[in-house]
Amino acid sequence: MRRILEKLGHPQDKCTIVLCDNGSTIKLSKNPVMHGRSKHIDVRFHFLRDLTKDGVIELKHCCTQEQIADIITKPLKLDVYLKLRELLGVCVVPGVKLNALLQSV
Repeated sequence: MRRILEKLGHPQDKCTIVLCDNGSTIKLSKNPVMHGRSKHIDVRFHFLRDLTKDGVIELKHCCTQEQIADIITKPLKLDVYLKLRELLGVCVVPGVKLNALLQSV
């Protein structure tokens, strides 16, 4: 994402903040001592640790209920969907009823 933004003329000077609801991932990224006990963990988590160590990204905790990415990765109840949609900043189109959309799917 940083490379794409840079190509578009919007380089980031500061580290990118990544919201994560997995406490173990955040601890692993900050504590290299745990490396000996985590050899079985996928390469992508070690990649995150290296990016954190280099100051490219910063992992911050986000509670599961506020994990906005869930709206595109998980089936959700209607109330959770509406809350996450609002957090994304998606506006409601006047004249379009949600029930009509749900019935057409």
